[in-house]
Amino acid sequence: MLKRLNSVIKSKSFSAFTSALLAIFLGLIIGYIVMLCARPEKASAAFEKILFYGFTDLGNVLYFATPIMMTGLAVGFAFKMGLFNIGASGQYTMGMFFALLAGFYLDLPKGIHWLVCVLAGLIGGMLWGMIPGVFKALLNVNEVITSIMFNYIGTYLVDMLIKSSAKMYVPTTTRTAYLPASAQLPSLGVKNSSVNISIIIAICLAILLFVILHMTIFGYELKASGYNKHASKYAGMNGTKNIILTMIIAGGLAGLGGAFAILAPSTIAGSSQTYEPINVIAANGFNGIAVALLGNSSPIGVIFSSIFISHIQRGGSQTSILGFKPEIIDVVISIIIYFSAFSLIMKNAIGRIFTKLHHKKLESEQAGEKPHSSFVDPADEIKSDLKESVDMPNNNEVASDNNNNNNQEKNINNETYDDTNKDTDNKVKEKEV
Repeated sequence: MLKRLNSVIKSKSFSAFTSALLAIFLGLIIGYIVMLCARPEKASAAFEKILFYGFTDLGNVLYFATPIMMTGLAVGFAFKMGLFNIGASGQYTMGMFFALLAGFYLDLPKGIHWLVCVLAGLIGGMLWGMIPGVFKALLNVNEVITSIMFNYIGTYLVDMLIKSSAKMYVPTTTRTAYLPASAQLPSLGVKNSSVNISIIIAICLAILLFVILHMTIFGYELKASGYNKHASKYAGMNGTKNIILTMIIAGGLAGLGGAFAILAPSTIAGSSQTYEPINVIAANGFNGIAVALLGNSSPIGVIFSSIFISHIQRGGSQTSILGFKPEIIDVVISIIIYFSAFSLIMKNAIGRIFTKLHHKKLESEQAGEKPHSSFVDPADEIKSDLKESVDMPNNNEVASDNNNNNNQEKNINNETYDDTNKDTDNKVKEKEV
């Protein structure tokens, strides 16, 4: 039992979990200090709202967690391959736009329409994620630069296309029109909440990604290419294909996040979620980066980190009642993410130190030297002395072995000399004859 507990404590997953908990704890403490500086008399009540309000509004916590869970999976999955997918916002927006196109321009039955809209969002995100992947794989263009640029290109392009569509855009409200009921996702029936089937789909996709990454050859190749692309290429893996596939999958995940957000049912009967094209990059894409960092880029970690961030966001939205700005929760989340990144840096640095010490110990043992230490166990000295006494041969035995070897060499030389003389005598006799 103790050995199993010790192995769990030493595992990477436990280390990542404790790092995330430490980051959350420190972030909340410093966030509370900031709130004390802003309004000391209301800080405790507001902090209580942040911590506990989400439990009373669980449906909306899950609803708002779904899009950032998908963008978090998009960022984390690419990071496992060694790619920094900063373009989740553009992929999210493009997925939302493709879902709107399918919702407004396709007339399909109710049970099929929303499925087609979701698939359209998946395709839109995949196409937008593929472009930086192709640039990276074929031209070695930094994916951070291209994905950031495609955030702006995607946002402005979608806003322009929506405003130019009379069927999708309503100028008087400066928002998109209501989607037909057949295109909206099935609700889970939670009162005063837009939570729907997409949260179940998102969790299932996260579990599927975990299985792919840890239990399939394809996932092994992706991780191997991310750890060392040169070694994976030498091992026969197609790094170019893996880069493009990774960005396509990551883009599709972010696109699904956009589709889930816009296709969600509204709490008001006869309406739906709408989008306002105001040339602003989708915040859910960048929130996905925070979710992936806090979840250590693990699909299972992303599930919990997205729900946690959505939980404190819902509580933070209620702090305005107490006179706080809604942005106070963004400050708290930013501090948590900062400490999360800092704790990961410290964890990696400490891990490198212990790895170097372990390698030095192995090298000294292989060289036949004891590792330098200020304390030597007497039992180890006795064991080493006994081993040396057993392995060390007796001097008399060594001398007798040497004499035997010398005698054998003399006998061999004498036999060789006799054979040579016999050959010479035979040749002389032949000449005389």
